[in-house]
Amino acid sequence: MDAVRVALLREVLAGTRWPAATRRFAASLRSSVVPHGGGLLLVGTRAYEPWHLAAHLVDEAAWSGRPELAPLLVRHRVRPGDPAHLAVGLGRLQGAGRGETLLLVAPERPDGGLLERVHDARRAGATVLALGSGDPEVTGLAHDALTVDPPEPHSEPGSETGPESARGIDLDMVQHLVSAAAGENSLPSTRGRRRLRDRLSRLADQLTSPPPARW
Repeated sequence: MDAVRVALLREVLAGTRWPAATRRFAASLRSSVVPHGGGLLLVGTRAYEPWHLAAHLVDEAAWSGRPELAPLLVRHRVRPGDPAHLAVGLGRLQGAGRGETLLLVAPERPDGGLLERVHDARRAGATVLALGSGDPEVTGLAHDALTVDPPEPHSEPGSETGPESARGIDLDMVQHLVSAAAGENSLPSTRGRRRLRDRLSRLADQLTSPPPARW
């Protein structure tokens, strides 16, 4: 999803909690990895691998000039012949500790083995961030978490069931918003002219920058 589509999605979701919530979570991610020069570990569940988020964070790292945002994707299953950036297994979490950030994307409750590894990483000093369904065990382990409720059937992005909700948004959309916000230098100004100028400047930078290596 490019900058224009992200901007359109934010416009659709204006008046809901999502633009501010995803920027806040992205700020937590950025403030955790940038001072340490990186160290971002990204892991999903056995059934859900967040490779799409990994690719978008790599893009944002290249376009924003913040290489610290590029994650190391930790996978449950690594096959012989996988390229190096896709050949990191769960054993990597055993060495996670101070100065590293573990971002767990979990649309459902992870298995006990993964939760234990995340718990050990936190005890060793790693910062734990969680994005997903809001499972109590996951959020209890996280220093910061963003919960995405499953969309209601036949709902559309921005459709409201309450003043702070948008039940048509799904985890993939939230990941797009978080990755885009992670590459932004600051929160948008409340003045519309400056906000538009910042968006156009960032879009121009993206259009003139060479594309990063594809996953």
